[in-house]
Amino acid sequence: MANVKNQQVTSKREAFNERLRSRYPDKSFEDEEALFGQISDDYDEYDKNIAGYQEREKAFVDMFNKDPRSAAFLQDWRNGEDPEIALIRRHGKETILDAINDPEKLEAIAAANKEWVERMAKNKELDDMYQANLVESDKILDALQAEKGYTDEQIDAATAVLNKIANDIVLGKYTAEAIDMALKAINHDADVANANQEGLVQGKNTKIEEKLRKAKGGDGVSALDGSNTSVSQKPRRNLGAIERYGEGNKTIWERGNEKRRRES
Repeated sequence: MANVKNQQVTSKREAFNERLRSRYPDKSFEDEEALFGQISDDYDEYDKNIAGYQEREKAFVDMFNKDPRSAAFLQDWRNGEDPEIALIRRHGKETILDAINDPEKLEAIAAANKEWVERMAKNKELDDMYQANLVESDKILDALQAEKGYTDEQIDAATAVLNKIANDIVLGKYTAEAIDMALKAINHDADVANANQEGLVQGKNTKIEEKLRKAKGGDGVSALDGSNTSVSQKPRRNLGAIERYGEGNKTIWERGNEKRRRES
């Protein structure tokens, strides 16, 4: 008998959380608001898909009710039979030729054939454009790898994300992740410019604060402006013989303010 105590029992809640984590590996559902928000989004997507399935199913049912032969023809086609052969087997060659040669249907048949030719030409044009763009894209990716040093795995991961976004958009699906990614790309240059400007302003403010701090602490330089400024007097350097001469032992600086005397 197996040891029941050693068996790990997974609760429904744990199994559900594990399912969410495997489906959305980049998201965290520790917060109940995020958990129930994702559940609500999944239910919305589920309801939308079900509505689409029901609409398409109704269209097929209406077509089958209008002409039961179409159901048999599609069944043959689904089972791998050549559609042209299946069409002839279900409707007969003469019926198809009569329809093609019916004067009342000639205009409609010509218009349908013209549409088919244009669609085939457009498909070829798009295919040629795709192949040419793919060659140019390979060159761009090679240059980007050489410049930035990205690995093949990083490039593959980036292209996988872009392909998923492109496929979703073709189906009319815009996800929150895709919108966030687009907004971050749009705002990147502005964010970098703002960060640089903030760094520049912060640097200037730091220099100003440093100057104010030094000025407040005193740097030994006397302020010269202002009539009420008190200028501290420092002892003058002794210049020796040039410093003193003549009567009264006055300095050259003191005598400079005297009027010149004329000797008699």
